[in-house]
Amino acid sequence: MNIWPFGRSHRTGREKMAEIIYFNNRRIRRPDTLTTSGPWEFRQAAWKTAHFVQMLRPDAFALEEYRGQHPELKGSGPLQLPPHFSLVNGMQSTIRGIFAYRDREDKMRDVYLLAGLIDCMINQINPVLRTALLRDMYKKVFKMKKALGIAWYGPLDHVLLPIDPSLHNVHEYCDALAGARNMKALYEKIREGTTEMFDILSLKYVFYFPNAEA
Repeated sequence: MNIWPFGRSHRTGREKMAEIIYFNNRRIRRPDTLTTSGPWEFRQAAWKTAHFVQMLRPDAFALEEYRGQHPELKGSGPLQLPPHFSLVNGMQSTIRGIFAYRDREDKMRDVYLLAGLIDCMINQINPVLRTALLRDMYKKVFKMKKALGIAWYGPLDHVLLPIDPSLHNVHEYCDALAGARNMKALYEKIREGTTEMFDILSLKYVFYFPNAEA
C-alpha cells in the first residue's frame, strides 16, 4: 500500500505547453489520466471516488509527478490525497454541467452563469429579490436550464465551486450583489462575478472526475 508522501505542496509549475507540463524546471510527460487540458483541466481520478475532486494546480502536478515516478500505482491511488475539495450536492450538479460541455467554453460559461443565478436566488440578499421582479429571474433560470439540458439536485446551499480566499474575495462579490439597485445591475454583477470565478478556476485548479472502477 502506498501513502501520499507530501503535505501541502507549495511548489509551482509553469504554464503547460502542448503535451508537456513544465514543473520545477523538469519536463513531465502527461499521465494517462488527462481528458481535457482547457479551458478547464479534467483528469480521471486514479482512485475510487463517486465525486468530482477539485485540487490546486501545484498539488495536482505534485500528485501526477508522484504517480509518474510510481507506475505500480496505475489503477489505484495513494491512501492520502493532497488538500482538495470533494464536490458534492449542488456543487456536484454544477461541475457535472461544466464537464458535459468541457469542449465548449461558451456553454461552460453559460453553465457557471446559471449557477450564479441559482446561487443569487437561494443565498444572496438584495431588495430587488423581494419584489415581483424575482419572477423575471426565475423565468431566466428555467429558460437557461432547458436550453443547456441540465438540472440541479439535492441540497442547493452551495452551487458555486469553492475558491481559496487568497484567489477570490467572496465577500466582495456578495456585497456587489447586495448593492445592485435594479435587476439589470444585478444581472451584470452576477455575470462579472461568475466570469471572474470561471477564469480563476480555469487557471488555478485541476478537476478529477469520478472513477468507480479504480
